Amino acid sequence: MAEPFFSVAAELPGRPGRTGVIRTPHGQIRTPAFIPVGTQATVKAVLPETVAALGAQALLANAYHLYLQPGPDIVEDAGGLGAFMNWPGPTFTDSGGFQVLSLGAGFRKVLAMDTERIQADDIIAEGKERLADVDDDGVTFRSHLDGTTHRFTPEVSIGIQNKLGADIIFAFDELTTLVNTRGYQERSVQRTHEWALRCLAEHQRLQAQRTDRPRQALFGVVQGAQYEDLRRQAARGLAALDFDGFGVGGALEKQNLATIVGWVTSELPADKPRHLLGISEPDDLFAAVAAGADTFDCVSPSRVARNAAVYSATGRFNITNSRFRRDFTPIDDECDCYTCGHYTRAYLHHLFKAKEMLSATLCTIHNERFVVRLVDRIRDAIEAGEFDELRDHTLGRYYSTSAQ
Repeated sequence: MAEPFFSVAAELPGRPGRTGVIRTPHGQIRTPAFIPVGTQATVKAVLPETVAALGAQALLANAYHLYLQPGPDIVEDAGGLGAFMNWPGPTFTDSGGFQVLSLGAGFRKVLAMDTERIQADDIIAEGKERLADVDDDGVTFRSHLDGTTHRFTPEVSIGIQNKLGADIIFAFDELTTLVNTRGYQERSVQRTHEWALRCLAEHQRLQAQRTDRPRQALFGVVQGAQYEDLRRQAARGLAALDFDGFGVGGALEKQNLATIVGWVTSELPADKPRHLLGISEPDDLFAAVAAGADTFDCVSPSRVARNAAVYSATGRFNITNSRFRRDFTPIDDECDCYTCGHYTRAYLHHLFKAKEMLSATLCTIHNERFVVRLVDRIRDAIEAGEFDELRDHTLGRYYSTSAQ
């Protein structure tokens, strides 16, 4: 008898948190797990072999970006995403919905998160013009690369992800901001549910045609912004459908992250995995795991590394600060990454000041290892019955002590 796609191993007493195993055609993912982001089929500045060496179990790439460049047909002809980027392990692709709508509204990597703003249906970043328009059938958008016009529907997104060939793919959803009106959020949740039905139908059609390839798992995405009734409604609607797992998406107020994730996971089946899109800060990881999230992805560790920000047990700091010019210690003497084992703060400070590309590589290795290792430790702590102790010790040092 074949093993299940997902199984729970240990549970966090009194809370939805758990450990488990996701089984894909390219290997297992022990959960909770942090999934580094290789947006354009690469974790920027780092070899795939290095990402594997730092402990990453899987990678996530972006359907929107790979659709625009080099194109899904090329990735498919290369043998799929993993073969194209020389990554032998499990792969995820997101649907492109976040990028279509966030870039289309001019926010690029972030969404409108200022809840003090007046609520409105048409949210545009200051000084930007709208590049995406949503209707009930899909989204028409202009490429951020060359301005050409394109259209994503649920069927188009699933078709792109089918060609990209990732092990786990996501249904196309509409992303809203925290300042969209309540009425718009209601319409968006309904639209996303209708798109989920279409994604499932197209996924099943394509899987039936492609019997020569490993089966892809499809996750539905729960939206609903900061509204409990909408989040629960969205989760219940998706739970009744034949998805392999679920994503928790949308703009989340940091202070309410655990509460919102808890609303969602309480409505979802316990025997299917839950992926929280776009988090990597230590306090968020502990909160989300306790609330029942199993996997996470975020571009932040690599992005901030390229801008000289590095993590340590006692907080995040900027390596270009003048006090590190003659500091011949590693970024974090508790870290077991390649960078900390071979290079000093002084050398990294020099690389950034000299504008050397190696600066991004070495700091990205460190930051990705820091987050991957932290989530691995959380997983081990749940199994050992020591989650609360690890959380209190880790967060007490990270947020209460000045970074050195």
